Amino acid sequence: MLNEKELIRVKAFAAQIRLETLKELAHLGFGHVGGAMSIVETLAVLYDAQMKYDPKDPRWDRRDWYIQSKGHAGPATYAALALKGFFPMSWLNTLNQGGTRLPSHCDRNLTPGIDMTTGSLGQGVSVALGVAAAFKMDGKDNRVYLMVGDGELNEGQVWEGAMFASAKKIDNLIWFVDWNKQQLDGNTKDVCDMGDLKAKFEAFGFNVQVINGHCVKAIDDAIDAAKAVTDKPSVIILETIKGYGCSAAEGVVPNHHIAFKAGQLDGDIARWQSEYDALMAQL
Repeated sequence: MLNEKELIRVKAFAAQIRLETLKELAHLGFGHVGGAMSIVETLAVLYDAQMKYDPKDPRWDRRDWYIQSKGHAGPATYAALALKGFFPMSWLNTLNQGGTRLPSHCDRNLTPGIDMTTGSLGQGVSVALGVAAAFKMDGKDNRVYLMVGDGELNEGQVWEGAMFASAKKIDNLIWFVDWNKQQLDGNTKDVCDMGDLKAKFEAFGFNVQVINGHCVKAIDDAIDAAKAVTDKPSVIILETIKGYGCSAAEGVVPNHHIAFKAGQLDGDIARWQSEYDALMAQL
């Protein structure tokens, strides 16, 4: 459980991730903004309060793994990794450009701190479960954190993984669903309605929590609660807003990938710089 000062610190880190993500996209002029902006608070809690890792040794064998199965959310993950020292901040200005080590989708062979190459939706689930199962077999205390999009839940591979997780009691995996209710080509309820996600995961034998995915305290508390559960997998359904914090994307249906006009993100960048400064002033 985070104390009051720690909560402010994590909120400041979230504002910083959002700020640097917007700068990346503004510099490039386009990018995957919607699904990147909706997971910022979860990234902040994981990398500033919960996960075990070493930026100087990204392949440290005692580290916790973070698998960004919705690999298009790379820009926010890259911002978090750069801010924690996995690679120079200057790399963020190379996002998705020729010769970059920060491609549009996450690539473990290019980017320090990325544990799995992702982009083909559903595959992160299988790898996350395999890694978590291997840790249990080896008697290691490493944990695996998995981020899946709600549109990604349309993939059958996801539910095969859910069945395996329950059958094998994969309790060292914490699975997040970014429930922003939108996917690449529309609202999830219109494309392929998944119904009651909480009931669905419970039917597969999961410990399920549904929380505000933009509240760092709720996220941190939910992770602590999930860690206390043994003999069954845990899923945290994050109720979020796709494109949160970006005025050009928030509340817009086609916000999976957007092209921006010069200066279009300046107001949002100023807003989150101010938010970050105000939070840091409290520390």
